[in-house]
Formats: sequence, structure tokens, C-alpha cells
Amino acid sequence: MRHWTKIARRGRFPRRDEIDPYLIGEDGANCLLIAVEAPIELSHFVMVGVNLAVALCPNDTLAGVLLSRVPQVVSAHRGLIIEGGAKFGGVEILYRAALLPVSEDGETIDHVLGAANYRPLDAKEALRSTVIFQTHWV
Repeated sequence: MRHWTKIARRGRFPRRDEIDPYLIGEDGANCLLIAVEAPIELSHFVMVGVNLAVALCPNDTLAGVLLSRVPQVVSAHRGLIIEGGAKFGGVEILYRAALLPVSEDGETIDHVLGAANYRPLDAKEALRSTVIFQTHWV
């Protein structure tokens, strides 16, 4: 987040080669990269870190939740931080995630970088069928 923000403050979105070291390094286990396509519904995962790899589809999984928010990031032309609940490998979790635009030309969003951390709910907690998400724009 710090690296992305530093570049974005210069008035452009980071290029993929500027974020690739973070995807390969120790942070990469909690990151994913989504290719933005037209129409937006064809957007897809390019890379999913090992800690997120189990969660590769339905909208109640962590990766699925992040993929479902890509249209918001692209239309708002801004980064997004979301908090909420999801399922991960069949376990209910609470998470915090960032979705950050990436662009080869600095302006047109062609990828979205996602990073997430999470914790499983303990036995006394349970996800409600309607989880309230908190959204913060970057």
C-alpha cells in the first residue's frame, strides 16, 4: 500500500513492473493480480498468492469478493479498501483487503492489485447471512 500510494501521489498509477517485486516477495503470499478486460465481466486472475489460492471463485470466498469489486475500482478510478466477512477454504473469516489500480500508461487501468489479510472466526462468532462491508476509498 505504501509503495502504491507513493507512486500514485506523483499523479499516475503504478506500472505492473513497479509492483511485480511485491508479488514475488514475502508479501506475494497475500496478494493477487487481476487483469481488467472489456467487458469488465471478463476480468480474471493473473496471479493468486498461496495464502489466497484456495479461494478462487464463488462470491462468498475471499478471492471472489475481491474480483467482484473490480468494476468499482475501475469506474471510480481509485483504490479501495474493504473489510467484511467471507468464506475461505470452507471456513468463515473476517478480512481487510486493498484493491489498487495498476496501469502501463499511468492512467488506463489494465490490472488491479489486491492484497488481503484475514482471520478465522472463532466458535462464538458467526457470519450473518448479510455481512455489512465497510468501504474506504484511497
